[in-house]
Order: sequence, then structure tokens, then C-alpha cells
Amino acid sequence: MKKYLIILLGTLAVSCASDETYDSLNKDQNNPPDVPSRTLFTGATKNLFDQMESTNVNTNVYRLFAQYWTETTYIDESNYDLTTRNIPSNHWTEMFTNVLYDLKDAKNKPDTDTDGKKGMIEVLEVYTWQQLVDTFGNIPYSEALLGRENQNPAYDDAQTIYQDLLVRIDAAILKLSSATDNGFEDADLIFNGDLGQWIKFANSLKFKLAMRIADVSSLATLSQTAAQDAYNAGLIASNSDNVTLSYGAATPNTNPLWVDLVQSGRQDFVVANTIVDYMNTLSDPRRAFYFDDNLGTGSYVGGPYGDNNSFFSYTHVGELMHQPTFRGVLMDYSEIEFLLAEAAERGYAVGGTAETHYNNGITASMEDWGVATVDASAYLLNPSVAYTTATGTWREKIGFQFWLAMYNRGFEGWSVYRKYDAPAMNVAADSGLDVPKRYTYPLREQTINITNYSAASAAIGGDELDTPIFWDVN
Repeated sequence: MKKYLIILLGTLAVSCASDETYDSLNKDQNNPPDVPSRTLFTGATKNLFDQMESTNVNTNVYRLFAQYWTETTYIDESNYDLTTRNIPSNHWTEMFTNVLYDLKDAKNKPDTDTDGKKGMIEVLEVYTWQQLVDTFGNIPYSEALLGRENQNPAYDDAQTIYQDLLVRIDAAILKLSSATDNGFEDADLIFNGDLGQWIKFANSLKFKLAMRIADVSSLATLSQTAAQDAYNAGLIASNSDNVTLSYGAATPNTNPLWVDLVQSGRQDFVVANTIVDYMNTLSDPRRAFYFDDNLGTGSYVGGPYGDNNSFFSYTHVGELMHQPTFRGVLMDYSEIEFLLAEAAERGYAVGGTAETHYNNGITASMEDWGVATVDASAYLLNPSVAYTTATGTWREKIGFQFWLAMYNRGFEGWSVYRKYDAPAMNVAADSGLDVPKRYTYPLREQTINITNYSAASAAIGGDELDTPIFWDVN
């Protein structure tokens, strides 16, 4: 059972991969202050959810990259300018410093002496490392998080990191499966110490890692084996298994969306014509939940992506996302079902057909957002939706509906587009650029860690927006 976040526990921001925060120079990384492991774990969990949920353009522009939303007055980010606000540096710092370093410190505390606690920490570490690789490509890994011992870490090959993450998630699953404790119990903001749910989360994360690398020819066997093992061990099987955080009604424990959409009093976003036009064509019943009927016409009009858009002339973000208690999500049932549909198309032994899993993915998304069962069923009968009659290859059909389902999970929507090359996206109106393949490296890396930055940039084919992550091979 998910538990409500009652108080915000402070986190220990000590250092990141390459000395991102200058304040950390004054702290002893080998002897950090005596902060209890449960406080560190809770803080890291909250920071991870907050970073993935936020829509603050200084830190998280994934909803823009996925073309779910677009901007009004200030349009730099929807035109893929990452340097004006130094977005890569802010994301890098948050994930390395306030998530991974806190998790590392929690793991090294004397009271983290049980398999349950260690397994839970490892799962969140693997999740965070994968997110960083999928955002940047090669990153500091084996030499990261060493503080003063190594303030200029080398970058590891992204594919090699992925292979190691599969080893680490197996170790985490073993720890959780053999644990005789309840982990962090009430300090666990996700599952409140329910290790059975953590095992499903870990298996599903392993499955996600395996499916992400499915197009890499040298990793095809590893992908299939790991995916099948994870499936047989038990994945997220309903929306009740979703990996979520229940936010509070009062600051500082509200969903970050509320802070940026409501508390700020700003009018920075409208929904993008990219997603609105697709959903209008299909008469998608999720429109009433994804979007607001602020135009008062019963219709939805998306702002041209990347253009200057009048806030009052286009459809707004849905009311659910304006609620302070709107849940945060790291992984959900719909995501797993679409991955299972892909696995079935590839001939992996995961049970069921691609069509069944595709339908399950759509239905799970509808259910999660509150769409009536009758409306969800009617949608599946639409010839443009039904798996056997929808146009396109299996990649296009799965990718399109997968992308629709990931609305409000901007990072996953962007990743789906990169992986499946679907749906077709708009060119950003002002810059004329296509959707980026990755974030460029933080500017500080180019000065503080220049030698390793230069090597990493050369290794991936250039520190550019259009340099693909290793698994993006189509």
C-alpha cells in the first residue's frame, strides 16, 4: 500500500560525479555527517520522484522533448536550447548529488545491515543510472561518486554500463528475495516496506533494461534471456503494482507540477498540437483527462510546437495535473504491457500475443486516468487503433500507442519516440530542429573535467543533440 508523504526529510547533498556543486569541496566525502540511513533513503526517493515529475524548465524539459506540451512566451526549451538555463548541468547535479550520492551514503551506513534495505537501495540506484545513461550516453560510472578521491572521473561506455546494471539488478532481486526484514519500512515512501512489491519493481526494471537494448545486435541474446527471466520471475501485473509516490496537499510535499503550474502563478505551457492532433483524430477518451476544456467549446486545440503561443488561445494542461496530491510515477503497468507487446513481436517467450499485450497497455492507461470501461472498449474497436487494422509496422503501432500512454511521463515518452521512431513529430517552429537524441553534457564538465569530457565526446561521435544513445540504432 502506498503511503502518504507527511514530512520532507532533508537530504545530504555531498558531491556528484565530477564535483558539480562547489559547496561540496568543503565537505569530507569519506566522513559525511551522521545522517541516518532511513533519512537518506527517504530523501533520495523524494528527490528522484521530484526530478522526474518536475516541469521547471531549469531542470526538466522532457515533456517538451516528447512534444506533449509546448511553451507560450519563452520558447527556448521547446526549441531545444539546453544551454541558456544550463539544463543538463542541473539535471546531472540533481541525479548524481541528491539521489545517487545519498543512496550510496545510505548503503554504507552501519544500520543498513539487512538484505531488504540493501536491495531497495540497489533498485533505485539502477533506475537512476539507467535514466542518466538514456539521457546523456557515456557517463562517469565506475569512477563516479568518489568525492575528493577522484574529482575528475573518467566516463564509462554506455553499453558496458547497461550490461553491469543487469548484473546489479539481479543481485538486488536476490537480496530482496532472500530478505527476512521489511527494508526501510515506514521510511519507504513507495511500498511501505512491502518487499513483494519491490521484487516486482526490480523484475520490471530488469525487463525494461532488457527491452531497451533489443535492437543492439551484439546484445540480442542478452536482451532475450534477461527479458524472459524477468517475465518468469513476475512483473508489474496491474495498476495496483505501479511504482508511485503519493504527494501531500501542502508545501513542501506537493507534486512539483503544482508548484510550477499553480503556485507559481505562471502561464508558461499549453498542450502541443503534436499530441492533440493525434488524439483528436482518434477521438481518444483520455483527452478529457489529459487536457482542459478551457476554450469552452468541447474541443481541444494544441499550440504549434515550438512557436510563440497565446496561453488563452490554446488548450491547457488537464485539471488532474494541477492538483497538489497528483501522484508521481517511476514505472507503471501500461509501460510493462507495451514492452511485452514488443517482446512478443520479437518472439521472446513472454506469454500472450503482441495484440493482447498492446490492448492491455491501452486499457491500463485508460483505467489509470479514470476513463470509463465502455469508452476504453470502444476505443480499442476503432479500426485506426485495433492492432490488426491500425496502419504501420509493429514498431509504429506499439510505439504510437505507447507514446500516447506515457503522457505526463515525459522522459519515457521521449525514450519511446527514440526507440520506436514513432510517432512522427513536428519540427520545432522557431529553431527548425528535429527532436534531440540526447542531452548534451553539462558545461562544467567541459571546464572541470575537460580531458575525460573530450574523450567521452569523441567516443560517442560528438557531444551533440543529434548523437544517438547506443540503443537507438534505427
